[in-house]
Amino acid sequence: MPALSTYQTMSSFLRKSPVMERRLLSQPFGQVGNKGERIKRFTRVENSASPASANPGTSYDEHRPKTPPPDLPSLLLDSRIVYIGMPLVPAVTELIVSELLYMQYTDPGKACYLYINSTGCTRADGEVVGFETEATAIYDTMKYIGNEVYTVGTGVAFGQACVLLSAGQKGKRFMTPHATAMLHQPKVPSTGQRQTTELHIKWKEVLDQKKSMLKILAETTGQTAEKIDKDIQRPLYLTAHAAVEYGIVDKIIDKSAKAIDEVLNTESWDKAAGLVKM
Repeated sequence: MPALSTYQTMSSFLRKSPVMERRLLSQPFGQVGNKGERIKRFTRVENSASPASANPGTSYDEHRPKTPPPDLPSLLLDSRIVYIGMPLVPAVTELIVSELLYMQYTDPGKACYLYINSTGCTRADGEVVGFETEATAIYDTMKYIGNEVYTVGTGVAFGQACVLLSAGQKGKRFMTPHATAMLHQPKVPSTGQRQTTELHIKWKEVLDQKKSMLKILAETTGQTAEKIDKDIQRPLYLTAHAAVEYGIVDKIIDKSAKAIDEVLNTESWDKAAGLVKM
């Protein structure tokens, strides 16, 4: 026996229940046609409440994300910009290394832009807050990835942060006109109640770190390790022009210098995120 349609089933039910038929027909569904046509209209109204009958929206706004917008570091990362605005402590190093590796994964052929405004492994007053290896971890990652890394010094770049500033791609190392760079020797954190043997071990470790820093700076600046060692016996402050002469950076940035990638507009951002069909 073939299956009955909704209309056929409803009609059969109403014929067997005259009272129910009168109640339904008394509802204000419109004075259209005969009883059977009214019943059809009633069943269409009932069926229209089903989810399957809902028409999909075609508005562009409906494709926009309903979640909160990305945070500012994520927006900068979309333009391949990394900003170091704190001393080099483990949490900062973890973030910078992760972002560099992510940019290599997304596009190994495009440059990365590293903006630096940091006092290195110390606070502004000189107190040690991080290990020297925080900077070498970032430096090694910069050299490990296949992307060119453009560096921009803005504000201050002290100590190990200055080393990172000099480690950018040759010809693509910049400083803003009023930025300051400073080189100093590695500093020993508070020793506390340590034995003499432990102090000697720590002294050897700091000496090795100093040799590594001198080697990196000799490669990035073109100065000899002996000259750098002599210059940093006391803190060596450098203005933007002096940093160019010393080899820390290549030029002072201006509007014509391409130190930033093209920022995506709203539509391009949605397309890149897959929210709108290309």
